[in-house]
This record gives sequence, C-alpha cells and structure tokens, in this order.
Amino acid sequence: MSEQLKGKVAAITGAASGIGLACAEMMIASGARVALIDRDQAALDSLQKRHGDAVIPLAIDLLDPVDCASLLPRVLDAAGRLDILHANAGLYVGGDLVESDSDAIDRMLNLNINVVMKNVRDVLPHMIERGEGDIVVTSSLAAHFPTPWEPVYASSKWAVDCFVQTVRRQVFKHGIRVGSVSPGPVISALLADWPEEKLKDAKEAGSLIEPDEVADAVRYMLTRRRGVTIRDMIIMPSSFDL
Repeated sequence: MSEQLKGKVAAITGAASGIGLACAEMMIASGARVALIDRDQAALDSLQKRHGDAVIPLAIDLLDPVDCASLLPRVLDAAGRLDILHANAGLYVGGDLVESDSDAIDRMLNLNINVVMKNVRDVLPHMIERGEGDIVVTSSLAAHFPTPWEPVYASSKWAVDCFVQTVRRQVFKHGIRVGSVSPGPVISALLADWPEEKLKDAKEAGSLIEPDEVADAVRYMLTRRRGVTIRDMIIMPSSFDL
C-alpha cells in the first residue's frame, strides 16, 4: 500500500479491535501516525509493540466525561497536531424494544451519539485554526433503512447520520471534510449480542463483511483530493436485498 497518508496524525476511537483496529492498521500502512483510543490497555500495549512509534496508545474511557475531554489534549501532547479523527467507538443493542435493558440503552446512546458529538466538537477548533482536517464517523447500514430487529441501535445511527450531514455544512468553509462510513454487519465483537442462530445463519449466507473492507472504504474517503468529500459510503454484503 502506498503511503498516501504519510505525515498525517490520526486518532481513532474504539481502536483496539474490529473496524477501529483494521482502520488503524490501514492508516499506519499508509504512512500515518495513529493515536489509538480504547479502554483496553493491554491491547494498546500489544499494538504499540507491533507497530512502534507509529502508534500512540491512549487508554481512555470515553463514557467518563473527564477522560473523554482529555482526548485532544493528549493527542496534541504526543504528536503536536491532529489531521484525522475517526469517531468509531460504539455499542450495539438489538432485539425487541420491550426486552431491552434501560441501562444498556442509556450506555449505548451515550457512546454512539453523545460521545461522537463531544469528540467532534472538541477537535473542531484545532482543525478550524489549521484550516483543514478530516472527520470520519462510523455509522451503519441500519441508518439507512428501518431495521425492525434493532430499533435502539438503528435510531442511534440515524442520529449520527443527521449529525454528520449538518456539521459538514457548518465546517466545510474551513477546509474540513466530514463523512460517514455505513457498514452492513461486520464480523466483530459488536455482533456479540446477536442470537447465536442469527449469527450462524448470517455467516452461512455470506451476509457478513470483514473489518478490512470497511478500512479500505475509509482509506478511499481520506485520500480524495481536498476538493472532494465522500459524505456517505455504504458497504454491505452483496447478498443483501436492500
């Protein structure tokens, strides 16, 4: 892979596994230095050993307001600037609404919506001052049609898509690009809440995609010339009839 992001500094939330890890390794291979934001200190330490100085490991609990607010200062302290924010961390709550746990709903909505908004808000003044930047938010295919088996999760992603499209209109005049990547079901820990039979059927039907497919889409978004913004990119298994 050519070093299309050489010299860039990126920060990725939820970076220790799944889509976040695949995107981190894509950006490192493309020449970027990447701040990996995750709660899993052991996983971050392992990734730093693997990738050396290309990785800035930042153990942050994004659901803790004080910890969450430390993201940009810690990135700037380590790297001096931030060119790319990939707001990727998220949780999943599926199934019938009446069977959903209220605390789980609160936790998921906080991480999937509130934390994304706060992370983006916190990095924007820095990017506005520099006159450029890229913000990518991990949304979901569920943001684009009413999925009856995950009303809470889908609603969080509909909100995120609205946020991406409205914030983009506020900041494009500052040279900042904002877009979302919307994968269908990805083979990752996010599917841990899926019923075993549903997951088995999905694998057998070829209706899941790998995290590196999402990373390749993010690479495409980030490497367009500055006058081009990929606002939405939907990636789904070819077997989906949507």
